[in-house]
Amino acid sequence: MNAPDTTADDLIFGWERPGRGKWTIAGFLFGSLVLHALGFYLFQIVYPPAVALLPPPGRVSLIAPTSDEGRLLLGWLEAEDPALASTTQPLPDGKSLVMPTIQHAPSYLTRQPALKDLPPAPPLLRIPSARPPAAVEPPANRVEPVTKIAPTVIRFSPELEALGSAQVPELKFSASGPESPHAAQFRIAVNERGEVRHCFLQNSSGDAALDEQARKYLALSRFTPIENRESKIENDLTWGTATLEWGNDLAPSSPPNPSPTAP
Repeated sequence: MNAPDTTADDLIFGWERPGRGKWTIAGFLFGSLVLHALGFYLFQIVYPPAVALLPPPGRVSLIAPTSDEGRLLLGWLEAEDPALASTTQPLPDGKSLVMPTIQHAPSYLTRQPALKDLPPAPPLLRIPSARPPAAVEPPANRVEPVTKIAPTVIRFSPELEALGSAQVPELKFSASGPESPHAAQFRIAVNERGEVRHCFLQNSSGDAALDEQARKYLALSRFTPIENRESKIENDLTWGTATLEWGNDLAPSSPPNPSPTAP
């Protein structure tokens, strides 16, 4: 094949300056801008302003009795009064009707009729009752139950019972309130002569005054002197527990704390 004939000028691009191409693009851009602005102007949304409508204020209309409206209203009320239709209205020029006085006296005012006596009652022929009515007997006096007095008791632990019988002063307690106290428990220590050297409160009765009275009574208690030393005794003291079980012999008032004497 033979290649077509080409020259040097055909192999070089033409770099001629464009004529009106840039003005065409600028015109399209400007027209687009105008169309967008026109569209925004035509299709814009205008929201009406929010106006809160307040309720109308209350109005009071007064009708004076001297005005035409007042006289018309008063006349209508007087015409519609039901009392005028339910009662007899006398004539303005009429006279009242007065009944004449009649000199008449009924016969029962001048003559009192004689009353007849009642016939006697028929005799009662039935059998009389075996239990005729009698006077009501007064009720017997109610016997009040006698409350047995339960004294307050002190119970010692086995360690203290091994020391022999304890000599306790006469117990007289007075409670500071009406509540029933709980059992009080004390931790006590007895020396070799049977004296209570230490007394500590472990469980309270709920009444501080009762606890203090019980502590004083326990401090004045005496046990049998200890002669035979055993391993239970530490530091020449025997430790044990004393429990006070309260009875119903507590005084209701709260006198000063007793000061019992040692036996």
